[in-house]
Amino acid sequence: MDIKDIQNLIKFVSKAEVSEVKYKTKDFEITIKTPLGGNEVSYVAQPAMYQQAPQQVAPGHAPAAVSASPEKTEAASDDSKYVTIKSPMIGTFYRKPSPDKDVFINVGDDVSEGKVVCVIEAMKLFNQIESEVSGKIVKILVDDATPVEYDQPLFLVDPS
Repeated sequence: MDIKDIQNLIKFVSKAEVSEVKYKTKDFEITIKTPLGGNEVSYVAQPAMYQQAPQQVAPGHAPAAVSASPEKTEAASDDSKYVTIKSPMIGTFYRKPSPDKDVFINVGDDVSEGKVVCVIEAMKLFNQIESEVSGKIVKILVDDATPVEYDQPLFLVDPS
């Protein structure tokens, strides 16, 4: 299911004046919720928990992934002793929980496993991204409020 199919489904659900629709396939699941008779539409989409789902999402965005690959190669060759925290999804990267709050983490800060390091917004949902390693933040690889791809490096962590 591509973005146009999702948009058409949202328009259809909005016009049908139903409060909730769930659509599920082998690799994809989407839930669309609307207030009855209202104009606002909120929706949640997530790949089903199969190993192939992230691989199937990435080819649809191949041009952006190709432009990000030189960064991955460069970061891996220059900073091989560091552990990389990567994006688990496609979306918009934010360093702050909201515009009026402080950033989650800065270069030089200590990070522990499970600590929130950023937020990635996908389809109006803000997903907190937690560190999978403990150590010190060496480099932030993405600018605030920029789009990120699946598996794109976000932070470099010195685990020592």
